[in-house]
Amino acid sequence: MVLVTDQFEYVVGIDTHARTHTYCLIRAQDGAVISTATFPTSSAGNARAVNWIGRRSQHTAVLAAAEGTSSYGSSITAALGAAGITVAEVRPAARSTHAHSGKSDVLDAEAAARSVLGRDTAVLCQPRQAGSRTALRVLLAARAQLDHHRTANRNALNALARSVDLGIDARKPLNDAQIKTISAWRTSGDNGPARIFRTEAKRLARAILEHIEQLKVNHLLLAELTEELAPGLQQISGVGPVTGAILVTAYSHRGRVRSEAAFAALGGIAPLPASSGNTTRHRLSRSGDRQLNRAVDTIVRTRMSYDEATREYVSRRRAEGRTPREVRRCLRRYVCRAMFRELQTRMA
Repeated sequence: MVLVTDQFEYVVGIDTHARTHTYCLIRAQDGAVISTATFPTSSAGNARAVNWIGRRSQHTAVLAAAEGTSSYGSSITAALGAAGITVAEVRPAARSTHAHSGKSDVLDAEAAARSVLGRDTAVLCQPRQAGSRTALRVLLAARAQLDHHRTANRNALNALARSVDLGIDARKPLNDAQIKTISAWRTSGDNGPARIFRTEAKRLARAILEHIEQLKVNHLLLAELTEELAPGLQQISGVGPVTGAILVTAYSHRGRVRSEAAFAALGGIAPLPASSGNTTRHRLSRSGDRQLNRAVDTIVRTRMSYDEATREYVSRRRAEGRTPREVRRCLRRYVCRAMFRELQTRMA
């Protein structure tokens, strides 16, 4: 075991914000505060901060303990890494630590530095690198936003078609063929309110089609990145580009989740005891990563529809008196266990 105080001469705590970062440099051996400073979060400000750390530490071994390395602190994390300074991610100080000493950026930076003193360097939390996993998370966030806008525009177009006469059958929700027809309307010959109605309908239809195309591109990129990070995962029954991407981002890397039980708890899939009196039962957790929860549920429902072995299992458990919800709960736990093992095998 190698302690921080054995490997580094100085530790610099960094309290990160949108406009400025505050730094507190302390000596690792005795915890004495050497200096504090605040620099802007611009490229020039980050360069000044790196130079300041080098001068104050006399260019010896320094560990940077930074908050929010994946958000506000991402730029300074990259600058420190380029300068050869080791960076560890730390959590913001708990409110209880400020109860008697107050709170300021300098105190937060000092608390960040002191939080890693005496710790084993092997267990320090490493900041996430901006690579394929980050790109996968960005694509998933973009997909959720695109899908939200597409649905909102579809609902608006359906409402418009049912509230005014656009000359189309709107008794049922408009299908893709009708939306494509509306997007090609010529409105130059319309007059008065009719022109406004048809122009707005055309705008909504074009927005929907644009979102559909963007979602197709997003789908292809998700498939490509998921295959790169977890080869062969999408060949497993029920796993597609979207569900595969969610599984990969939740698992992230080897060591993040200690066991398959922890993976199930992470997704809110581990059943919770809800027994009372003569009734013995379990219920699903409402906490955890809801994206992961939904991805596993999608895999289960797909297998219940198309996988013969799963359908036989469902029939057998239903014959035992299990409700459809209880059967699905069992299957989700099984799928979660199987997916964890697959991710361990396929991901580095």
